[in-house]
Amino acid sequence: MTNLGYAMLAVLLVSLLAFVGILTLGISTEKLKKMLIYFIAFSAGTLMGDAFLHLLPETVETYGFETSTGLAILWGILVGLITEKIIHRNHCHLPITTEHQHPFARMNLVGDMVHNLIDGMIIGVAFMGGWEVGVATTIAVILHEIPQEIGDFGVLLHWGFSKKKALLLNFLSALTAFIGVAIAYLLANMAEDIVVMLMPFAAGLFIYVAGSDLIPEMHKQSRLSQSVVQIVLFLCGIGVMCSLLLLE
Repeated sequence: MTNLGYAMLAVLLVSLLAFVGILTLGISTEKLKKMLIYFIAFSAGTLMGDAFLHLLPETVETYGFETSTGLAILWGILVGLITEKIIHRNHCHLPITTEHQHPFARMNLVGDMVHNLIDGMIIGVAFMGGWEVGVATTIAVILHEIPQEIGDFGVLLHWGFSKKKALLLNFLSALTAFIGVAIAYLLANMAEDIVVMLMPFAAGLFIYVAGSDLIPEMHKQSRLSQSVVQIVLFLCGIGVMCSLLLLE
């Protein structure tokens, strides 16, 4: 099998992680709903951790922190704001119920698609350096994706999607990783530059999603015990991203 074949196989494996949420299907809907806010807290931690511990450090290590880096981050935040404004404008006349999902659910999918696109490009570039490097990178991506996919699944359920639809949307967004591999191999020498440009952009988008939507949602539960658990889970999300640094 060629390195491209190994890369595609690795991306397929990573994409199937979108179904990790199926592990929660044995939990009753009522009980799961009570747990959703904690999934959101964990997801917020992983998004923030990913942005500040992986995407941005990798960019700075490769090219330094230039004005273009800051602009890419701001573009990510701006695109997040504009996209959410457009969704709000088109759906503001609809009541927020389980029949009409909150715009954030779509924002979360957009961020996840960009993230998976970057993962695909990174895996593609890694396999260009040999299957050993590719396998090591794939393992790191898998460990990185598991907590995020569980968090994303919980977020989609929180905003009214059915369990089956949440799993399907998570999987469809994961397929953008294949596009990332294709870009890496079609543009070969330019692939690294493209990844570096997308990394701070994705970081900005994740910072916007976590700061504008997830963290404010956590404030809706104000009991001390609930707040403590949320903060602990938020830190756990960051902690998981920290633990991945040991693999580098």
